Amino acid sequence: MDAIKQLAARKRHALNRRAFVRSLMAVGLVPVMSSALPGKARASTRHATVFTWGGFDVPELYQDYVDAHGELPDFAIFGAPEDGLTRLRSGFVTDLIHPCMGDIPRWRQTGLFQPIDTSRLSNWPDVIPGLWEEPHNLEDADGGVWLVPFDWGQTSITYRTDLYDLEGEESWDILWDERYAGRIGMLATGDDVWWCAAIKAGVPFEEIHTDEAFEAISAVLREQRPLVRTYTDDTSSLNQALASGELVAAMTWNSSAVELTFEEVPVRFAQPKEGALTWVCGFMMHRDAPAPDRAYDVLNALISVSAGEFLMGDYGYGHVNIRAFDAFDDETLEALTLSRNPSDILDAGHRSIPQPPEWSARMNTTWERIMAGF
Repeated sequence: MDAIKQLAARKRHALNRRAFVRSLMAVGLVPVMSSALPGKARASTRHATVFTWGGFDVPELYQDYVDAHGELPDFAIFGAPEDGLTRLRSGFVTDLIHPCMGDIPRWRQTGLFQPIDTSRLSNWPDVIPGLWEEPHNLEDADGGVWLVPFDWGQTSITYRTDLYDLEGEESWDILWDERYAGRIGMLATGDDVWWCAAIKAGVPFEEIHTDEAFEAISAVLREQRPLVRTYTDDTSSLNQALASGELVAAMTWNSSAVELTFEEVPVRFAQPKEGALTWVCGFMMHRDAPAPDRAYDVLNALISVSAGEFLMGDYGYGHVNIRAFDAFDDETLEALTLSRNPSDILDAGHRSIPQPPEWSARMNTTWERIMAGF
């Protein structure tokens, strides 16, 4: 990953600046909304509220919004999309929330969201069409979309190249390697784990809803359970455990390998021979968004060139603005496991297929029992 190390050297001042801003956030000098607030989001009357994953609340992603309004939007943080949706169903109101493309049909059924008018986004013409032109994302009546795509990438394995003895090709078997019992880390959200375990079990995604699939996926996850040191969606703790050597391998998203390489930890983001899980995520707008005009400004900032350069260069996630790729040469993109044509990456892996609410409920219940040791 020499190209990544060179990128890290150029970015180090930006990373230091981000750490400084995060310290200000921690003491309340930069407006960040607490994810613990119940009921309706207490958003400022001046700013939109963004309900998102940890790590997507950094200033560099919202520079155009800050330029226009002088401050960051407000934030609330969730650990997994299902947790976020549960809070919305309980009455929490936000402007924008950050799910993935496969979530759209089930989330739309709740009646909690409104279609997004892309004509209000000046950066929309630069958004790669293949990332939003999904049938279930198109609003029939007025030509809007339900989700504005923002980030895309892979769920795979980050492993320590100096601690893990790879035998043969990279494979999902790395996370089931009994030689490293107690030194394996896993994401906790079923939205990732269940699909990755399906790949490991050889279950075609078109059959993932069947009883046979549930049995096969459950079996491989129960087989793995004694090997796992931690289940978490706190990627910072996974990264720290990999950096210290407490873990030799973990299921992660792209950013873990990139950030650890920035820190000169010898890791690799695996390209499993069976294929990685690939995904496209973005933002939906709440039906009762308190600050819809500002929410459109947030969306436009997120799909801007500057946000894209930061997202790819610092996190290793793909972005949706085609012009943002101009900041990277081909060697760097390859080292980031990205491509100027997202389909090169997304179609080479396995993309989840939207499932009905009853499937999601069964999957999450089964997964919670497995994590608990049942």
